[in-house]
Amino acid sequence: MTQPKTIDFKRTKTFSAKNRYNLVRIDNLRTPGAQDDNLFNSEEFDILIEKLKKAKKENKSITCFFGAHVIKCGLSRYLIWLMENGYITHLASNGAGSIHDFELAYLGGTSEHVPTAIEDGSFGMWEETGLWMTEAIKAGAKKGLGYGQSLYEYVKSNKQRFPNIDDCVFYRGWDMGIPVTYHTTIGTDIIDQHPNMDFASKGLTSGIDFGYFCQSIADLDGGVHMNIGSAVTGAEVFLKALSIARNQGNPTFNITTANFDIIPLGDYRTDISHDKYDYYYRPRKNVINRPTSQGGTGLYIYGNHEVTIPSLYSRLK
Repeated sequence: MTQPKTIDFKRTKTFSAKNRYNLVRIDNLRTPGAQDDNLFNSEEFDILIEKLKKAKKENKSITCFFGAHVIKCGLSRYLIWLMENGYITHLASNGAGSIHDFELAYLGGTSEHVPTAIEDGSFGMWEETGLWMTEAIKAGAKKGLGYGQSLYEYVKSNKQRFPNIDDCVFYRGWDMGIPVTYHTTIGTDIIDQHPNMDFASKGLTSGIDFGYFCQSIADLDGGVHMNIGSAVTGAEVFLKALSIARNQGNPTFNITTANFDIIPLGDYRTDISHDKYDYYYRPRKNVINRPTSQGGTGLYIYGNHEVTIPSLYSRLK
């Protein structure tokens, strides 16, 4: 068989991010309590608040998988508050979630203007982001660390490069002893474009993080799992982790799951046929309905993250 050609990643040009225009910055992050946070309510939201309070009181697990857009909405400080106050005991995200958080920590800004950057091939080609995150992941892989902890250890060892660690979600989480894990895919993240990227290290460290996440899901009985704006990765990773937990005999049927998103689902608890597009929306099946088919409660929190997450803080506070 003829071996197919492969592109030479070493030929990729990178650019410093220092003078890049960023849509999200430290100075425009939202601060809990600094504005009117209590703007959202629904029957499902009321149930979730009570379930979270009960889980915290009984020292049950509260896991949360968030999409990167939560960081891009300027809501990092709300995630940190939820961890500080016992309303998240394990935080997870995809690769983009780690990148936006990492960039805010060193650069004070993140979220470039993609429509113009893709035109000249500069999109994602940021020297500091790609080089430093790759260094962190490679070093962590050698030590047997997960992806999230690798980033934490790197930042901790190079604090002079990261003036904004107080607002860094993964740093604050690990510093509190709360696992912050990242569940990545090859080819989806801008650091995959960097000429120094080590895909073996990325896969290894993310695989270790999956093991941490599976253990937290195995301990979820009586607790709560929130999926905030991750329409694919969060829903799929949770379902696989739950399957592993149940396969190994862990009692994970008395659980509450809540999916936060902006897609109207109507009566999301009803069965729908394959010819309806809602059937293919993964969180409906993999977060809300299937995990609670033998008990528990599945909830849908329908609203903009910039309203629902601050309201979550306000109600719990």
